[in-house]
Amino acid sequence: MHGVRRPPLRPLRALHAELANPRHRTARARSLLPLLDPLAGSPAETVARLLLHDSGLHPETQAELRTPNGRNLRPDFFFRAEGLVVEIEGYAFHGTREAHAEDLRRFNELQGCPEIRRILRFTATEIYRHPERVVAEIIAALHSLRTRSWK
Repeated sequence: MHGVRRPPLRPLRALHAELANPRHRTARARSLLPLLDPLAGSPAETVARLLLHDSGLHPETQAELRTPNGRNLRPDFFFRAEGLVVEIEGYAFHGTREAHAEDLRRFNELQGCPEIRRILRFTATEIYRHPERVVAEIIAALHSLRTRSWK
């Protein structure tokens, strides 16, 4: 494995306990707890999942796909019906030459999966600074894929 995986900022059990107290604004946070994904690779991926959810988009997360050469890959988000994969790329995880080379190999293999028609990749910075643009691009890609027939 390459890159940096951050440990949870707070254990899930502690988060549930803290949000059990009926305080101002905890209801919204409690409603989002089911969206937590322990397989998420970064805080930016979690923020992206929440943005998609708030936009009415509900992709599979960490869906297991098999490449033509038999490798199992788990893209961050997968809209199966449309064949759209969305990946969130953080610099901390991909910040070495080796990690970058592996990421390129993974990306090329992912494109070979028969279920995939298109892949969108966004940086963590885009998720934090331009969330509306990211969501708009995903919605536009979904619309485009829905109106085109499979090859």
